[in-house]
Amino acid sequence: MESKINKIVKETLIGLSNKDIPATPNEYHKEFCKISKVYNFSVKECEQFKELVSKLSENEQLEIKSKNIDTFEDLFPILLNRVSKDNIHTLSELFQKSITPSISIDLDEEVQKFSVKIGNSPALLFEEDIQKEMQKFITKRFEADKNIVKKKTSDIAKLLTLMGQYFNDAIHSNGIGSDEVSSIKSQIQSINIEEEGAKDLSNLQDKLINAAMSIEQEMSTVGEKLTTGKSRVETLEIKIKKLEKELDKTKQESIKDHLTGLLTRRAYEESIKKIENEFIRNNTQYAIVFFDLDHFKKVNDTYGHEAGDIILSTFAKVLNKNTRDLDIVGRYGGEEFIAVIHFNLKRELLKYLKRIKTIINDNSFIYKSKNIHVTFSAGVAVRNDHKSYDSTVQKADVLLYQAKEAGRNKIILEDGTVI
Repeated sequence: MESKINKIVKETLIGLSNKDIPATPNEYHKEFCKISKVYNFSVKECEQFKELVSKLSENEQLEIKSKNIDTFEDLFPILLNRVSKDNIHTLSELFQKSITPSISIDLDEEVQKFSVKIGNSPALLFEEDIQKEMQKFITKRFEADKNIVKKKTSDIAKLLTLMGQYFNDAIHSNGIGSDEVSSIKSQIQSINIEEEGAKDLSNLQDKLINAAMSIEQEMSTVGEKLTTGKSRVETLEIKIKKLEKELDKTKQESIKDHLTGLLTRRAYEESIKKIENEFIRNNTQYAIVFFDLDHFKKVNDTYGHEAGDIILSTFAKVLNKNTRDLDIVGRYGGEEFIAVIHFNLKRELLKYLKRIKTIINDNSFIYKSKNIHVTFSAGVAVRNDHKSYDSTVQKADVLLYQAKEAGRNKIILEDGTVI
């Protein structure tokens, strides 16, 4: 065994020399494991690497194979790309919200148990079987909402059918009564008083009374039905108003970020389409401003996520209060916010940016009697200077990155202005 190891060591060093590769620990390990395979010799350290790779996700294994990675050192960058523990918990919370019906308040017991399981072990989110189960529950959530809407609107169809029948009854009853009365009228007109006398008139009087009573009875029945229908209509109106409120609330929740009250990323994307169309038609000038809170992870690590949420919420209120109704502001993701600001003169845009920066710089966020001072960086690009909205957004993002690289707590505009 010792002689075999010596041979492997010798060939490893020769192999590295022939390839003109320095015998660093990493390169030596790779070559050593390769030569060991040739000799059919099992080395614990080489096997440990294989064992670790076998425990990684399918996508990670494919990446390792495509990049010919066979050492722990080269493996580290792939492992570092994994989602952090804090982000896993955030993903877990988002998923639990996604499977909670937005209109129906009833949660299936199976869904509830699954939510608890994910909450207790967020890392399960990355297992294929769990992801398939997640897809199933998301589908169930949509079905639950759809069924509630169907249930709440089915009464409308029932009422329409019912009222249609009532009106048909009324028309039909009136038709029979009218035909009978018309017949009696014709008979009265055809009577020769002198020849037929009072007896025939008396018989017609009885028919007329019976017809009138029949009409009265029918109309009374129809009246009762219409009264009942009216009551049902009023009940249905209450249901419809309640449903409208619930649907409106659901719509608001879908366009407003639950934490900050600003537009969600999706709602922002819808709003910017209208602004972009207005720009194309009328050349209404606007700027894209990317805001990003500085060292926000450090705030979360130091004071906790609750403090971080309060800071995000308060910063959002500052943006919302100081942004006009014709402009829009949304939460782009994490601690990043985006605003679309219309302006005619550059000084109007500068005034807005300076006002936000002064408010944040001159004040501290308060959490449990602690004053937490947080700054932000921002990048600003003007739509008129670009061929498309997408290139404007990309430029604002690049300028934000430059502000971060330049020491943070800065707003950098495309023309070189720094605030």
